[in-house]
Amino acid sequence: MSFSFNKKIGIDLGTANSLVYVVGEGVVLEEPTVVAVSLVDGKVLAVGREAQKMLGRTPGNIKASKPMRDGVIADYAVTEAMMRYFLRKVGAFSLFKPEVMVCVPAGVTQVERRAVLGATLESGARNAYLIEEPLAAAIGAGVPITEASGNMILDMGGGSSEAAVISLGGVVTFKSVRVAGNKIDESIAKYIRRKHNLVIGETTAETIKIKIGSAVPVGKEEYLEVTGRDSITGLPRQVTFSSSEAYEATREPLGKIIGMLKQVMEEVPPELSSDIIDKGIVMSGGTATLRGFDRLITQETGVPAFVAEDAHRCVIKGIGIALENIDLYRTSIKK
Repeated sequence: MSFSFNKKIGIDLGTANSLVYVVGEGVVLEEPTVVAVSLVDGKVLAVGREAQKMLGRTPGNIKASKPMRDGVIADYAVTEAMMRYFLRKVGAFSLFKPEVMVCVPAGVTQVERRAVLGATLESGARNAYLIEEPLAAAIGAGVPITEASGNMILDMGGGSSEAAVISLGGVVTFKSVRVAGNKIDESIAKYIRRKHNLVIGETTAETIKIKIGSAVPVGKEEYLEVTGRDSITGLPRQVTFSSSEAYEATREPLGKIIGMLKQVMEEVPPELSSDIIDKGIVMSGGTATLRGFDRLITQETGVPAFVAEDAHRCVIKGIGIALENIDLYRTSIKK
């Protein structure tokens, strides 16, 4: 790592994955938001990939958990330990404490906002800044947020989906729903249990979503062999799962995201509505990459939707750009 007097670091604390950006170096770290803690003395045993390997496999005295739930801190102490680990791993404490910017969902309460600031400062930051997730996603997607015209962003990660209309560097109107990648995985797991009497883990459900999942009916049927535990006999069993079943399994959570998107569109001032119809809806976050989701949104809303380039990294890229141009984005940043 290169040493500098004052490192500027951006952290995207996602429900599923966390990314770290260092000014001058770019995205330097991407790890699952999982922490393994000893129940005996409360010590953090592993973070990120190492901890993820322990999910569902830990003995009684170790707990592997996800400290972020629905985009906000669910376990303060564990989140702080995780952030300290990230900062140390990217060489943040070379000479001086770093300046750190963290993104938060647009709808967080003052208490949740203070919790993130507190965890950031406790983990070793000299200064802590917050930026709202839709703003960071829009900046990272290359949307000119400081202009006096409306831009719509739909950011969908692991824990929550947020739709926001942005103009003059601020959020004009927004809505969020605690439905995103994780709930889609859960829907797939529930569907398989109900239809095939097969119990599968979240990793298997996510694999199904990525490999054969689709937001719209697919032309050519695809199949995937899925292994799990038979819910009646308790023995391992394999079933063949089809893409049309995957489509059926994900309709409900996707419908909730679209319902939230429509609510935002109803609240948009008329002047900005015409801008959005002209420019379309920018989709960011890992869930945006679900096959056919952009087509489904266009069908349901009548507004063109398109997936941003490198969608799952839009937020961290936006945090990095905001950090590098703090004066330009000052109105969008909270301390």
